Amino acid sequence: MGSMRYALDALTQVRRELARPLASGKLECVACAHRCKLAEGARGVCLVRFREGDGLRVPWGYTGGVAVDPIEKKPFFHLLPGARALSFGMLGCDMKCSYCQNWFTSQALRDDEATTEAIPTSPEALVAAAQRYRCPIITSTYNEPLITAEWAHDVFALAKEHGIAGTFVSNGHATPEALDYLADVLVGYKVDLKSFNAENYRKLGGKLEAVKETIQLLWEKGIWCEVVTLVVPTFNDSDQELAAIAEFLASVSPDIPWHVTAFHPDYKMTDPPATPVATLLRACEIGRRAGLHFVYAGNLPGRVGEWENTRCPACNTTLVARWGFEVLENRITPEGTCPSCHTPIPGRWQLVPVPA
Repeated sequence: MGSMRYALDALTQVRRELARPLASGKLECVACAHRCKLAEGARGVCLVRFREGDGLRVPWGYTGGVAVDPIEKKPFFHLLPGARALSFGMLGCDMKCSYCQNWFTSQALRDDEATTEAIPTSPEALVAAAQRYRCPIITSTYNEPLITAEWAHDVFALAKEHGIAGTFVSNGHATPEALDYLADVLVGYKVDLKSFNAENYRKLGGKLEAVKETIQLLWEKGIWCEVVTLVVPTFNDSDQELAAIAEFLASVSPDIPWHVTAFHPDYKMTDPPATPVATLLRACEIGRRAGLHFVYAGNLPGRVGEWENTRCPACNTTLVARWGFEVLENRITPEGTCPSCHTPIPGRWQLVPVPA
């Protein structure tokens, strides 16, 4: 791991936006909820942020991968349906989920089996690629974007100038300071709410309360938020835990879309079986009973019936029909309403023009 760390350390900038001086002389990093308190030269839990003088050396100027994806893959179902997103990621994470499906990027500094390389690039190059491939959205994903927030901010600020919407695919283990810093350049934020059990969150390397606070703050700030729970057999699939998640989301807003997605054995968690269809359907019904207007079942295209589609909560008209990541039909009006009963449908429905 030493050579990887050395290579990544060379691709950094000294920044102060998310550094807070403490009376002790240490600097507090407020990029994520670990709030690492750093002496000179010390690294945070993420291993990619470290102190230098009165600032933090933070990742900048590279990517661990770039792809053009349907926005539904993130998944966002209420953000420009059918649009393409230029997806980019970096390396590292502030958590250590044993079932991570992007472990080759997120665990690059913890696992010798992760061999992803850092490819130098610039905000200008990423935004130009989004324009070239006609992507109205640009997404920081693949690893945890909070720990590379300054890089994402610079990319998104430039993208915004060109009418391209910035989005996060994140574990939501944020701080109010980080959300304040990103608010002007973020249009959408997908949060992984992994469990509603504080002890399980500690095992994954995070804090449940921090993720709950993130969801509440995103909604208050008007940043479009969708929440995903990967339903893992024997880990978080009980009726009680699924109901607790759904009831919490409904208490923030019944309009928050909740995606329940199927687990498959991966990385270091190979014992539990893949999530059966029946479990996702049960979770969807629990979400609906809790009062959520928009509940979706993912990862099993064509096997979950109407739970892939967006329906009007007032008259039940199918508004957006999907098969997996593919939009088959979109009937939401340009004004963002149901064409049958004219009920406003929460989301971001207007395509942002991408300059040629």
